[in-house]
Amino acid sequence: MPTTPTPPLLRRVPPEAWVALAWCVAAAYPAVLLGGTARLHRGAALHGGLAFTLGDTAVAFLGAALVRRLPVLSVALLLFATWMETDGFSAQVQVSPAALLAVYVALFLITARCPRRSSRAAFALAAVFLVLHMGLVHGNTVGIFTGTHIGEADGAALLALVAWLAGRSVRQNREHAETLSSRVAAEAVTAERLRIAREMHDTVAHSMGIVALQAGAARRVIDRRPERAKQALGEIEAAGRETLAALRRMLVALRQADGEVSDTVPAGLADLDRLAAATTAAGVRVEVRRTGEPGPLPPEIDLSAFRIIQESVTNVVRHARAAECLVTVDRSRAEELRVEVTDRGRGRGHGAAPGSGFGLAGLRERVALLHGEFEAGPRPDGGFRVAARLPVPLPEGVTA
Repeated sequence: MPTTPTPPLLRRVPPEAWVALAWCVAAAYPAVLLGGTARLHRGAALHGGLAFTLGDTAVAFLGAALVRRLPVLSVALLLFATWMETDGFSAQVQVSPAALLAVYVALFLITARCPRRSSRAAFALAAVFLVLHMGLVHGNTVGIFTGTHIGEADGAALLALVAWLAGRSVRQNREHAETLSSRVAAEAVTAERLRIAREMHDTVAHSMGIVALQAGAARRVIDRRPERAKQALGEIEAAGRETLAALRRMLVALRQADGEVSDTVPAGLADLDRLAAATTAAGVRVEVRRTGEPGPLPPEIDLSAFRIIQESVTNVVRHARAAECLVTVDRSRAEELRVEVTDRGRGRGHGAAPGSGFGLAGLRERVALLHGEFEAGPRPDGGFRVAARLPVPLPEGVTA
């Protein structure tokens, strides 16, 4: 069963932390490299010392905290903190691109994660700020317009563009992957429906044709030759039973995966204890709990419930790295059947390995065809949970 695996360590670090770390690196690097004799750019005037730097850092950290909620304001605060920390208001020298490391990181993350409108607004703000403020040199125009060399502020603007383009590329790749994933899931559901339709047609069409012919014959001769009508009704009964058995076998074949725990064809929840014993012998102890009053179930519900449990238990054996799992079958209410499989495994998730069948998409579709409810996902306290609620039609004249 596919599920979202645990992301790598670096991807679990929130964007706010990356921006704050970038600010710390930009603020500490010149002092470490030059023994505290240089500020964030060459030739900056001394301003307020450590207290001034701490104030700028507080503003920068506030900007980092807002990088996802208010991206444009976040970039504005980071630009302001950098401008103040580098004495940008003196307009005597151009600012080193290294001083804007936090701004580059914020632009990259905003463009990769936030809506396009926010990313464009953040980049436009950074570009305008760099051109009109950070790039100004005393007694001159913006460095790129001098015709002599590319200034440091011009390099900073170029790096901001690179950060924005890199974030845009990451976002496009992610959106493309999500589109492909959605398409694959939709195709899996469609393929499952077509497979069920084909199998049902092949299984039922011939038998139902025989049933119709025998019923017509019985109706015509029931008054004149009742023994012949009785024979036709017996053939109808036999054909019906044979068709029902074929449907059950077809449903099992549709959902059967490679490497099943059980070597026998399951008939329904009556085989649950046998499944638990086979799985325990394979190395994972299965505890079965039944609540409510047991009773007969429609064949399609009985088989679907068993298949949900069987595939869930199989994936516990394959992927969960768990020593045991719990299977719960709840018949507390006559109008519904609830099944649940939980484990406390620490594996990388119930991933869909090659040959593992349709997984969650197929089970979810099967439950939907029965008008039920299906849930699957990691548990908050560790492990995995699969649960389904299948409505059970009540006999005529019986109310819940």
